[in-house]
Amino acid sequence: MAVGSVLAFWAVAFLLIVVPGADWAFTISAGLRGRAVYPAVGGLVVGYAMVTVVVAAGVGALVAENPRILTGLTLVGGLYLIHQGVTTLARPAAPPAVPTEAGPTDAGPAGTDWHIFRRGIGVSGLNPKGLLVFVALLPQFTDPHGTWPIAAQIGVLGLAYLATCGAFYLGIGRLTHAVLAERPDAARHIGRLSGAAMIGIGGWLVLDHLLR
Repeated sequence: MAVGSVLAFWAVAFLLIVVPGADWAFTISAGLRGRAVYPAVGGLVVGYAMVTVVVAAGVGALVAENPRILTGLTLVGGLYLIHQGVTTLARPAAPPAVPTEAGPTDAGPAGTDWHIFRRGIGVSGLNPKGLLVFVALLPQFTDPHGTWPIAAQIGVLGLAYLATCGAFYLGIGRLTHAVLAERPDAARHIGRLSGAAMIGIGGWLVLDHLLR
């Protein structure tokens, strides 16, 4: 597989990753909880990995050829983002309290990390921007006449996206925590803004397709 194809895809993917969206809002919300950023970003990466596997298996071509399927997935993704936004808006994240010797750490109560991890999978797995990258954009950087099978090429491109996504969002989450760790009121406002952003993105996606 040509290195130039991988670098070209990486450049386009990076531009899409740095554009604020649902992943940003979710990561910032998790970053306010300290160590919760790790399961959150892990969930995002796993969600995109699952989409990569689906596209590599050939389902992506079927989805790309049938606009109704992609529309349905986008609607589901929009509704899921609205749900996550309402949840975040109702319970905005805030920096954890300083733990005592017998108290909990900033990982939160039992099961919190697993819950955040699963939410991350849903946010990225149903993120329309991610679906666009993997279903519509990624196959364009493969070479059907190359020595590597198409599935292997998609796997390599997917790994490039996953690595970039994980590193970038981990940085965003840690930066959020570092800046707002001792500013609980500001953190709650940012948490509410993150929830409102998810609701707005999800609502726009739903309305955009319903009004067509």
